[in-house]
Amino acid sequence: MSSEIPGSPDFLHATRSSYDAIARPYSEQLADWLGDRPLDLALVHGFAELVRSAGTAPVADVGSGPGHVTARLDALGVPVFGVDVSPRMVALARETHPALRFHVGSMTALDLPDETLGGILALYSIIHVPDDHLPTAFAEFHRVLVPGGHLLLGFQSGEEEGHLHLTERFEQQISLDYYWRTPDAVAEQLAKAGLRLHARVLREPYEDETRPRAYLLARKDG
Repeated sequence: MSSEIPGSPDFLHATRSSYDAIARPYSEQLADWLGDRPLDLALVHGFAELVRSAGTAPVADVGSGPGHVTARLDALGVPVFGVDVSPRMVALARETHPALRFHVGSMTALDLPDETLGGILALYSIIHVPDDHLPTAFAEFHRVLVPGGHLLLGFQSGEEEGHLHLTERFEQQISLDYYWRTPDAVAEQLAKAGLRLHARVLREPYEDETRPRAYLLARKDG
């Protein structure tokens, strides 16, 4: 995949530029956040077991950032590669995990053939996708998953949907939008895309978090 995303919507360019600007401090300060989140980590382990038991098709870690979650899946014996919209994040991931594969790309137009993935992990990456582009992303997930393939989503949640725009993070100027959604709202969009919900988890925020975290596990029928 190239580092450019020709013809992509404005939110992708803004997200890419913002994460390019904060890639280094983000990677240093938020490295391996799963390590002190035992419930979140258990859900990722469960996802890995489901994918391993279903076959040998690879997993895409969509929104892989600095690659720490990709590396955890690899350590669990899952054939996995990372995809991120930020070229600088991809470069840092390759630097930190040289044995793994990372590509620049977008979840709204995955550069992958139909029905080639055994699973998709998307932790805190749909939070930057506006509502009107979410169906496109989920349709792409459905397209590239093999029949029976699994999807695990993680996102900030709450009792109501909301939106936040940040212009500064890690002392860098950015233009980054965050969307939080209820599990029901996301599950409805998954169902419309042909991805059947298998489980949902909503946990309360840890001390350094401001919003609850939702995890949805879905499956493509087949």
